[in-house]
Amino acid sequence: MTVSVEKPLLAALSKGLPAGAVLTGDDELDLHSRDSAPFCAAGRPAAVVRPETVGQVQHVVRTARAFGVPLVPQGARTGLAGAANAVDGCVLLSMVRMDRVLEIDTANRLVRCEPGVITADLAAAVAEQGLCYPPDPASWEVCTIGGNIATGAGGLCCVKYGVTADYVLGLTVVLADGEVLRVGRSTVKGVAGYDLTRLFVGSEGTLGVIVEATLALRPPPPPALALLARFPSTSDAGEAVAAIIREGHLPSALELLDRTTTEAVAALGHPLLARGEGDAAATLIVASDSPDAAAEVRAMAGLCHGANALSVTAAEDAGQSRQVLDARRMVLPALSARATSLPGEVTAFIEDVAVPRARLTALIDRIETIAGEYGLYISTVGHAGDGNLHPTVVFDRSDPGAVRRAEEAYDAIMAAGLELGGTITGEHGVGTLKRDWLARELPARSLRLHQDIKRLLDPEGLLNPGKVLA
Repeated sequence: MTVSVEKPLLAALSKGLPAGAVLTGDDELDLHSRDSAPFCAAGRPAAVVRPETVGQVQHVVRTARAFGVPLVPQGARTGLAGAANAVDGCVLLSMVRMDRVLEIDTANRLVRCEPGVITADLAAAVAEQGLCYPPDPASWEVCTIGGNIATGAGGLCCVKYGVTADYVLGLTVVLADGEVLRVGRSTVKGVAGYDLTRLFVGSEGTLGVIVEATLALRPPPPPALALLARFPSTSDAGEAVAAIIREGHLPSALELLDRTTTEAVAALGHPLLARGEGDAAATLIVASDSPDAAAEVRAMAGLCHGANALSVTAAEDAGQSRQVLDARRMVLPALSARATSLPGEVTAFIEDVAVPRARLTALIDRIETIAGEYGLYISTVGHAGDGNLHPTVVFDRSDPGAVRRAEEAYDAIMAAGLELGGTITGEHGVGTLKRDWLARELPARSLRLHQDIKRLLDPEGLLNPGKVLA
């Protein structure tokens, strides 16, 4: 963007925003220029704007359109696909100041909130009213509801409670022309017209700017009990998962750690993994918050024994359950400890790929093979209950050869997921990271329909350009 355009743009933006809402300092531009994804280019923005009202968002959208300037919506920038990365000359629309919980309706079990509300804060607010908002992305203590909706975020409890999309009843969206659109409903049931709400969920800021959400709530679940089982092979762990689902159990968490991850958590000192009972190729962590959680945990423990588990630890109280679940929470610290032990500028890239549950262990085995082929440390943990895996590639970003091998390994993992009947993303989204892979997953007619919808809602192509669709 030339200076002759930039100065009038900034002046026009400032006229409709409160003092301090337009940021142009180098440090602020650098800080907001990208999300948490590697391998994704980020441009140089013209400004960061932080509106506080719907009217101010409309002003920003209309101003950007008048100047023909791209607009990139952002939440907390915890995304892992480059969806919030700047493009050159854009206006970064940070929604973090729109952070109010507007209404908690206990009679109808719903909440209305602005997009900048932090997910954990929303959960705490509704808990005070005796209700529960179940979606729990790993970054829930810092990520925002708007970002969760825009990317279609998931979490550990998906196997029983579903993903963010399952709780979105309605949205208020500012469209590319600045018009405010209300989609969805506040009723329990409703099938009037096309489901436009689901169209905006997961659209990653390419179709409109979310400025308010109406979300469904649930009664709080009972306290959970958990078990941890170790297996001599991933196929044995997979059989345990299949048996748990086949027998009609509905765990509140069903997580699988591969050999590399198990060893990393053991090295960090988790007592249930550090005992070294045999050569564990996989660890399964299962939780139940059913009314008779103890009986369900015992039954699932029996199924793990029947699938050749090396050991099974079934918690009998909340303290023991916390110890079991700590093994899952220790994964990222364990990988960080592993990274700090390696030379160079070591980083970790958390991937996201999903396959049918029956192909889960096949994908884990393929990932282990890929790690060997490319000489990389790859740790895989996943939501076994819904087939969503998160391979984490650890590599030295200061070594061009290591970066190249990491990128190639990433591509190989994506290809393996598709070959096994899966999808390139279960919960992180497409952004720029997987834009080319989306074209490989979708049939040509489906891809054209995506492009037609984008052109209909954003004819000038200014909303988060280059994201999701090429």
